[in-house]
Amino acid sequence: MGMNVLLDTSAYSQFQRGDKTILDVLRRSEAVAVPAVVLGELYSGFRAGTRWIENNILLERFLSRPSVKILNVTAETALRYAEVDVYLRKKGRPIPRNDVWIAALALEHGLQLLTVDEHFRQIPLLLIQPSGKY
Repeated sequence: MGMNVLLDTSAYSQFQRGDKTILDVLRRSEAVAVPAVVLGELYSGFRAGTRWIENNILLERFLSRPSVKILNVTAETALRYAEVDVYLRKKGRPIPRNDVWIAALALEHGLQLLTVDEHFRQIPLLLIQPSGKY
């Protein structure tokens, strides 16, 4: 049985570069959630770059897979956001705000976070793929 993962921006970028570790996790995943927050980060990066059309086509192709769904932020997500954000700030280890939303969505939906960003490992109860140091 496969796992269910939530994909962050760093993992999507590695996927598009053909990263074997990320590809392996995606292959073993039954469902892949993409937060709307991640779409915003990706579209922003595409718009700032020189390959807007090409990048959009690749993203649309990825999003059209039956196993992929977009996750929106809800009031429940906002409560999780507050918990994670205050916890990290009290520890003196804040992370980028968008990443707090992404972690909150993963926790809310019981998904493993697929990322190459190490700072997510500061969040208790958040399951991360690939496991171990990237």
